[in-house]
Amino acid sequence: MKILIIEDEPALAESISLYLSGESYRCEVAGNFDQAMEKISGYTYDCILLDLMLPGGDGIQILEILKAQNKQDGVIIISAKNALDDKIKGLQLGADDYLAKPFHLPELAARVFSIIRRKQFSNSNIIEHHELTLDLLGRTVQVNETLLALTRKEYTLLLYFIGNQNRVISKNALAEHLSGDIADMLDSHDFIYSHIKNLKKKLHEAGCSNYLKTVYATGYKWEI
Repeated sequence: MKILIIEDEPALAESISLYLSGESYRCEVAGNFDQAMEKISGYTYDCILLDLMLPGGDGIQILEILKAQNKQDGVIIISAKNALDDKIKGLQLGADDYLAKPFHLPELAARVFSIIRRKQFSNSNIIEHHELTLDLLGRTVQVNETLLALTRKEYTLLLYFIGNQNRVISKNALAEHLSGDIADMLDSHDFIYSHIKNLKKKLHEAGCSNYLKTVYATGYKWEI
């Protein structure tokens, strides 16, 4: 799962990034309005943490742009501004939650998890696909009664496929999801094939049906 932290206080941005990285999220940081615009224009995120007070612009403008582009990224406003009008306007423009500074990092992580669960997995902690069961809180995967030992990237890929089931996903999109904004600098995306090959092998050996299909010259699709 990929998080964008739009925050101009370097120490706070770093502490959020370190904490959420420890919770198995991939984090990217934008320290001003222009950096934030570059990120949201070129990439998609499972959740965006948005400060309203930014050098070079306003967080409300970013929400307006996200709404105009019909982007579905989850958004949590994190701001020292406690004015009711700012909170109401942000929520009306499509923000999913509002957390006033200072806040506790475990609470922030809980809210991030809640938004991703609600948007991608119908507000459930347990995802079931026939013989396949995922526990989002425990970060475990089972096929029938067999517990799979997946790497972090394999687990991330599996969640991404299930959250986008029946959609064709390109190698570029998968590389971006796993590697963030450095994906464009990679010489090739062959590492995607390696992770998917290992994931499919583990699922197959545990007795899982072949839901993960290769779409020739295009990408991959989790087909249900």
